[in-house]
Amino acid sequence: MPPDLSSPASPPPGPELSVRELLLHSWAGRLFILSAAVKLVLAILRQAVAEGPVMEAFSTAAAIGLVISVGYFLWRLFTQMKRRLLWRVRRKLILSYIFIGVVPALLIIAFFMLGAWVVSMNVSTYLFSDGYEEVVSYASLTATAAASEIARAPASAPETLTRVHRAASDMYGALSIVFVPTTAGVPEGTAGPWNHALEPPDDLPEWIISASEGFAGTIAPPAPDGGDAELVVRAVAAVATSTRRLGYVVVDVPVDREVLDRLYSATGVRAGTVRIGGNRNGLEAAALQDRPPDADRFALFGRGVTILDARDWLTGQVRPANISNTYAIGELYQKLSGAQAAHLQGGTVGQAILYVLVLVAVLFLIIQCVALIMGLALARSITSSIHELFMGTEGVRHGDFTHRIDIKSNDQLGALASSFNQMIGSIENLLQTAAEKKRLEEELRIARQIQMSLLPRGPLEMPGLAVTALCVPAREVGGDYYDFFPLADDRLGLLIADVSGKGTSAALYMAELKGLVLSLSQIYQSPRQLLLEVNRIIAENLDTRSFITMTYALIDMRAGTMTYARAGHTPLIYLRNSAVPGGEVQVLVPNGMVLGLQFPGASEKFAELLEEDRLTLGVGDVIALYTDGISEAMNSNSDLFGDARLGRLIEEHGHLETGELRERILREIESFVGTADQHDDMTMVLLKVESIAAGAVGV
Repeated sequence: MPPDLSSPASPPPGPELSVRELLLHSWAGRLFILSAAVKLVLAILRQAVAEGPVMEAFSTAAAIGLVISVGYFLWRLFTQMKRRLLWRVRRKLILSYIFIGVVPALLIIAFFMLGAWVVSMNVSTYLFSDGYEEVVSYASLTATAAASEIARAPASAPETLTRVHRAASDMYGALSIVFVPTTAGVPEGTAGPWNHALEPPDDLPEWIISASEGFAGTIAPPAPDGGDAELVVRAVAAVATSTRRLGYVVVDVPVDREVLDRLYSATGVRAGTVRIGGNRNGLEAAALQDRPPDADRFALFGRGVTILDARDWLTGQVRPANISNTYAIGELYQKLSGAQAAHLQGGTVGQAILYVLVLVAVLFLIIQCVALIMGLALARSITSSIHELFMGTEGVRHGDFTHRIDIKSNDQLGALASSFNQMIGSIENLLQTAAEKKRLEEELRIARQIQMSLLPRGPLEMPGLAVTALCVPAREVGGDYYDFFPLADDRLGLLIADVSGKGTSAALYMAELKGLVLSLSQIYQSPRQLLLEVNRIIAENLDTRSFITMTYALIDMRAGTMTYARAGHTPLIYLRNSAVPGGEVQVLVPNGMVLGLQFPGASEKFAELLEEDRLTLGVGDVIALYTDGISEAMNSNSDLFGDARLGRLIEEHGHLETGELRERILREIESFVGTADQHDDMTMVLLKVESIAAGAVGV
């Protein structure tokens, strides 16, 4: 019965531990218990004895252990929550959409709000500074006007001050004027209330006298005991004729509530508190006016600071005066937009711009909400398809190959669902194919065992002749074959062949060839006659696409000869008397055509081309028979090992024993090929004549 897959999928089980197991079977739990126990013991000991350095060290170590263990528990809790919450793809998609769509929008909003805060704070500072400079300029103009009139009529200085004060006090009621004469005979005079922190000066400090252009700025008088400090706008203008300097006019405008109200009315910025920076010993703080009830409430907008240069009257030292400001964004915008002279129907240009900004913000908000809803809907559609795929894979995992996914969309996910349906529809066929492949592999293994059983077993023992061979198939079952046939009268039949193709068919042709040569070698003493008969018989049974290359040699140890014939096979390499240095190999290539060809006149052509040659053997002679897998071994650059390289190896190392010579050639081939794959079987037979004498043959 197919498994019930209707229940919602849950996260796969993980290594979750209970609280008891976490405390008793984890290093963090044991550390937590030990640290808590140490803390408890120390708390009890503190009630009885005074805490010493040892107890303090133990307490610190326990605290560190508690921090480490609790940190581990929190990390473990975080990973568990993450695994449970983010296991479903839908939650991951929603979270990724929030990170991609919502978080950048919030960051953009935060950036613009920060920019608006910076701009509004700087604008408020600029407006307040500009208004404050107007107060300074007004005091300077008043001092300059009074100085000009006194210069024309020095004797009437008191009356001039009274008249100038009467005209100037209409703007600032607390404005005060004093004339400080520096020449005898010129009367001094004052006008105004002079009820602020600075008294009318009797003389001027040196830094004022040395200034040729007078002074206009802010003075920070010292705060009286128990009182509040304040700022005073002071302007000093020199009274001089063409011949001499008569004195100085000093105009004071205390920065009181009246001045601040005028500044607020003109700029929309209200001054709060002032901090006057002195030396490093401290700060003097004073309230310019009453603080609003919500002055300490945090607000992103509505707060600013203006920094003015305040001087000490006696020394001229400049200290910063930091004036905190409060403002309303709407009032600032009205002040700025009010500079536009043009008006639209129903409002100003500034109001129109504000309406457009609000409209754009609303549109952006609507678009963001619509995008969020569409993103969530899209995520749901994607995760629904993924959930269907998950349920299908769960069915396959439980062995249900009948489950199919409903295709609800004509998109890539729908195509994926269709592909999944086709996949699970063909899984059973794939399983059958896998079983069939396993069966074939088993058959190939058996065929490999058959092939290896066809090759000679054990070393060949023949007096006066050393023989060694190797066969390295490229696949499970190769097409190369060699064999030895001991014959009467100290003779040996030697066969090496290469069946075209690989696999089981090549092994079967090898078995057939072994039986033929084994039987015919007892009848025919001539290698040529034997190959003619083999070709006649095997051509009738060989596949039309297959053929066999073969070399057959007959070695007569009594006569000291080797008679051989070659049917399209690779050459033979012959080295005479390898014990003599400097000998050169001979490449023996008698004519001959491959076995088993089936075309009209093939047998006649085979008989016409086939040649038989004979060698007279001597002590130390080396003979190598091999297949094309040796000479055509290929490296990664597609270079061939070649007959010439093999011949040089035999020339250089022919004096070695046949086993050592075989291993030397094999190592050279492996070094030449390197990491390249073996593309053909490698088979080689090496013979070395040790003596020419009669002897019995045995295997």
